Amino acid sequence: MIEVSHLTKRYGNHCAVDDISFTVDDGCIYGLLGPNGAGKSTTMNVITGYLSATSGTVKIDGHDIMEEPREAKSCIGYLPEQPPLYVDMTVREYLMFVAELKGVRPKAARLESIELASGRTGLENMQNRLIRNLSKGYRQRVGIAATLLGDPKVIILDEPTVGLDPAQMIEIRSLIHDLSKTHTVILSSHILSEVQAVCDQVLIIAHGKLVAQGTPEELAGRLAARGVIAATALGGRDSVLNALNQIDGLANIQITAEKGNEVSFTASSEAGSDLRAALSKALADAGCPVLSLTGQTMSLEDVFLQLTETVPEAVSDQTEAPAGDRSTEVSGDGADSVKEPDASAPAESDTGSSGQGEVAAASPEDRKPDNDGTDSCSESTTEKSDAAEKEGEES
Repeated sequence: MIEVSHLTKRYGNHCAVDDISFTVDDGCIYGLLGPNGAGKSTTMNVITGYLSATSGTVKIDGHDIMEEPREAKSCIGYLPEQPPLYVDMTVREYLMFVAELKGVRPKAARLESIELASGRTGLENMQNRLIRNLSKGYRQRVGIAATLLGDPKVIILDEPTVGLDPAQMIEIRSLIHDLSKTHTVILSSHILSEVQAVCDQVLIIAHGKLVAQGTPEELAGRLAARGVIAATALGGRDSVLNALNQIDGLANIQITAEKGNEVSFTASSEAGSDLRAALSKALADAGCPVLSLTGQTMSLEDVFLQLTETVPEAVSDQTEAPAGDRSTEVSGDGADSVKEPDASAPAESDTGSSGQGEVAAASPEDRKPDNDGTDSCSESTTEKSDAAEKEGEES
């Protein structure tokens, strides 16, 4: 259904996505997993056609997203992390608006599509409610219903459960499971348990690179094989470390506490083998009796943090670009061109690869000129001109 080949996206000198390749099969739920700033949203934005790739190709149902954008985007329903909703509309008005933008014709077909999407997302009794009066969970449902209009083959959801309470998260996860019966679903998240609960396949992205992929069970078996050992021994710090360094396959040795003549530490087994006996013998031979020794299996969360080397929270994977940098797009002939952001449109305005871009456009109030009909730039120019004339007269 989706083929991503050697996808790379750069913002100036910053590489947000670095040579990623993967395929998405029909009828499965795929999870893009990674810390904040890993490149998940950028990857999704390139797949949907919102951003152009610096290099590489993306094909949706055989259609290249750059060469055949209309055909490719007609196969996609995209919900960004912040749903582009018009809160002063009722649910029915908004869905009708989106259906028109997506070209669902005639009106009878639009009404049928809206009824079907509302039924699947549990919005039957919310049709006449203003969106501003809905809870966060129901707003997410409205956004998902909008992605279903036009019957796209692929549903792409960016952080669909962010900001929801536990009950709402369970409801949305159940909805995603239901959608997978008739659609291919891709969702991004940095919550490991969420991806493990709903996804058939998992793609882990860190620092713009694809670092692991497979089913949740395969990743759990492969990554959680590294056992962790926690122990306390009598002796000096140097003696304990020298003894530990003699054990083959022992890694990530860390001293966790020193109290009197007792040294506590943790270490992990690279191959997943049980090294407790070897560790106990090595410490005894070094004259450092073992006071306590326990082995435990690393949680998937711990392994994920080690694998991805968590990016600081301050980095946003929505923009991926350094502060103040302008987004550098690649034109059709391969030449770079710098696009100035549209000051009149909100951040979500271009997220609609499947027609939601128009939904997210700035409202008329956002595009109103100043009260006197001039913008601030022209006022500033006029003031400077008047000042210059006055100065000339005085001189």
